[in-house]
Amino acid sequence: MPRDRRTVRVVSSTAGSTNAFWTVDDVDIDQLRETLDATTRPEHYRNAVEANDAAVLYDLGDGAIDRTAMRSEIAHALGDGPGIVVMRGAVDAAVLGRATEAFEAIINAERRSERGAGDHFAAPGANDRVWNALEKLAVAEPGVFVEYYANEAVELAAMAWLGPGYQVTSQINVVSPGGAAQAPHRDYHLGFMSDDHASRFPAEAHRMSSGLTLQGAIAHCDMPIASGPTMFLPHSHKYPRGYLAWRRRDVMELFESRYQQLPLSAGDAVFFNPAVFHAAGSNHTSDVRRMANLLQISSPFGRAMEVVDRTRVVRAVVAELQRVAPRWSAAAVERVVAVTADGYPFPTNLDFDPPIAGSAPPSQADLVREAIVDQWPVEVLTEKLHAHARLRRSH
Repeated sequence: MPRDRRTVRVVSSTAGSTNAFWTVDDVDIDQLRETLDATTRPEHYRNAVEANDAAVLYDLGDGAIDRTAMRSEIAHALGDGPGIVVMRGAVDAAVLGRATEAFEAIINAERRSERGAGDHFAAPGANDRVWNALEKLAVAEPGVFVEYYANEAVELAAMAWLGPGYQVTSQINVVSPGGAAQAPHRDYHLGFMSDDHASRFPAEAHRMSSGLTLQGAIAHCDMPIASGPTMFLPHSHKYPRGYLAWRRRDVMELFESRYQQLPLSAGDAVFFNPAVFHAAGSNHTSDVRRMANLLQISSPFGRAMEVVDRTRVVRAVVAELQRVAPRWSAAAVERVVAVTADGYPFPTNLDFDPPIAGSAPPSQADLVREAIVDQWPVEVLTEKLHAHARLRRSH
């Protein structure tokens, strides 16, 4: 149950500092602890059925809710509140049942194909994960897809946090009885990077990262606490250096002592700021296959203004880069690679392009770096670039 907490002023860990780049050593566990002591104020959420230090909860079956005001409340809850919003009854039971059947059919088909996607909890075959479930559902069952995504919960949350033009992706995750818990973490973008990689981004990028995405999940079965619904550390998204904090042992211990879990009913939806420290829980039941449709909703602003054929540019200049590399500094070569190749590994098809080390697969720029060091002929690089591009097709 949510704990009573005193109201405190949340102290910014940037106060008095002019350092634009942070490292793991800059994490202050006491400031994080003080941040967590913030209290959720119910008067900010007049349309909610409950607002506590675990989450703000709405009942979408309540016809008296002011949807316009609710969007403002959701935005406040995700940014200045606990960071977590639950919408009861987000998807109609009959529609949810048809979608569940469709997802189960996709899971069974992928099992037969021996694709063996698995998930982050166990070896392939123990649990199930369907990557790009949004596209797969649309192709397999367009009627179900249309009914399912006509729910207003996704629109309410996405418009509140990201505004119009948002893009939705989804993955089905099924955790079988006995499935183990995740380690606490933050999510995409910076949350998918190593500490060293994340520390190369300036402090301002750390502060704004969570404004580019929204995480969500639709429960496809009843999820009592014993089944392991997501463990959240409310208010943790307000700690700016959190993307460098979550792997630390003392932070993991703090998470373990203060996390909150919310039981969900089939058809409920939960949305949360991706900077909230969270982790899927252990499934201690003997009979609940915990199925959720995990939603990642992206801002339209994370896109360039012009279309550039990066493969064409790379092929045009790689021979010149190979020629000058022995004479130039590595830093000079890297500057050219940065403006030539795509240095970000996403979006990709995680069925075919899984992470090799850490949470991200190799980028196009990684291939270009190899081509320069190993002096690949342009034909070899071209073949590898085309293979790399094929891995990123959705089917």
